[in-house]
Amino acid sequence: MTDRALLVIDMQKGMQEPRAGRRNNPGAQAQVQRLLMHWRTTGRPVVHVRHMSRFADSVFFPGQPGAEFQDALAPLPTEHVVEKNVTDAFAHTGLERWLRVRGIEALVVVGVATNMSVEATARSASCLGFAVTVVSDASFAFDRAGIDGANFDAEQVHAMALANLQGEYARVVTAASLLG
Repeated sequence: MTDRALLVIDMQKGMQEPRAGRRNNPGAQAQVQRLLMHWRTTGRPVVHVRHMSRFADSVFFPGQPGAEFQDALAPLPTEHVVEKNVTDAFAHTGLERWLRVRGIEALVVVGVATNMSVEATARSASCLGFAVTVVSDASFAFDRAGIDGANFDAEQVHAMALANLQGEYARVVTAASLLG
């Protein structure tokens, strides 16, 4: 089935830097790699999304080591790469057109951060009419401060983002259940 693409979002070296903060799901990269290998083996389309910041002090600013893909998850020359400047991989990138031209109607979304680029991209994809699946154990979030100063740990942030998506915008599954 080539009508279901794997979207690997922001799996860049900068996500591993200490200044990114404490995160949940330390096994997420292994699950992303497992799914990536399955997609490659079965000949399904893979899209790698990379955040390229507009701010020179960001680890994701072009030319910085943090903007590069993590070695184990780097795209093959035959895999499509989308560069974005905001959380949503559909905003000003041409991703929708690339998918539509290829007849891709369903997306499996993995990566980081669950409450940022994963959630924003999954919401947009659903609103654009794609069938969206988000893999809970192949994504992760970071600790986050609330507007009132309350601290939310990465586990809470991750769980809430998945709850926001489940049913309304996406089907949330584990890698094991997706792969059967």
